[in-house]
Amino acid sequence: MKKIGIIGAGIRGRMYAHSLHGFPGAQVRAVCDLHERAARAVADDFGLTAYADHRAMVAAEELDAVIVATPDFAHRQAAVDAARAGLHLLIEKPLATTREDAAAIAEAVESAGVQCMVGFENRWNPAVRSIRDAADSGTLGTVLTQNILLSNTYFVPTKMIGWAAKSSPAWFLMSHTVDAALWVNGRTPVSVTARGSRGRLAARGVDTWDVVHALLTFDDDTTANLTSTWVLPDSMPSIVDFQYQAVGDTSAVFVDLQDQSVRTAGPDGFRWPGLLGGEIDGRLQGPPTWMVQDFVSRLDNGEQVGPGLAQGVLVTDVVVAIHESLDSGDTVKIAAGAA
Repeated sequence: MKKIGIIGAGIRGRMYAHSLHGFPGAQVRAVCDLHERAARAVADDFGLTAYADHRAMVAAEELDAVIVATPDFAHRQAAVDAARAGLHLLIEKPLATTREDAAAIAEAVESAGVQCMVGFENRWNPAVRSIRDAADSGTLGTVLTQNILLSNTYFVPTKMIGWAAKSSPAWFLMSHTVDAALWVNGRTPVSVTARGSRGRLAARGVDTWDVVHALLTFDDDTTANLTSTWVLPDSMPSIVDFQYQAVGDTSAVFVDLQDQSVRTAGPDGFRWPGLLGGEIDGRLQGPPTWMVQDFVSRLDNGEQVGPGLAQGVLVTDVVVAIHESLDSGDTVKIAAGAA
């Protein structure tokens, strides 16, 4: 039985508490958030102890691991403090939003000798897993290119998360697709050329990129073409649009992760609610739930967790390079790939 603490009581922190509630091998003991009211709300719903300071939680509770579910830019201190306390980590993707923060987390984890999983949940997404399996088995042959679109409606940056101006479609969305592209291709990324536009979100009070395109090149000159936007109309049938195409020299795979064969029409319009989420008999289902349950099960069984620290550092390096290319207009070499 692993005793777990959760740092961050927002959408993801609550989801993780729900996902592990009653799960074999897991005992979530406490939740922490700078907004104590948010921590108490999650604690009350799942029978936990609430804290407003993660250091106090770590000191007071006899924990084996923590889940860092704070906003994209706010992972470093919580992760470093937990690692130094000897606790295993599940850190929301991206690992960090600067190379300096990623290096600090890596140093703390490696010095402490603890395990660290980075929350690239699409590795538990059956559709993405099928693409990886096709590549891994040789069904695709050599993976020549991937075209991945992952976007949100305006609702996400303007209403769902209150810190969107400190993030971007590249951090919030493209960290998922960068990881997927690396996982499926299996090659080393060496450079990225990115272009984008901004202004529409800024006019709504959220000063960040509206649209990001990134062409990722690997060490064998194969490519991945990634697009993420935060400006889809709110009339879309889902707040997420996710399309994935992988082309090999033997075959190709085409996936539509928005239209999952469930469609509803009613007073509020036409919706595609999807199958990869929701509850069955009161228990959450879907990739993030399966990911956190896998994390706990592997810890409980004494197994290695993953995707791990190295992948988290690499994805952060790639997305930093995407932003550098957006700002400069140049092709940017990826440090880890060039080493």
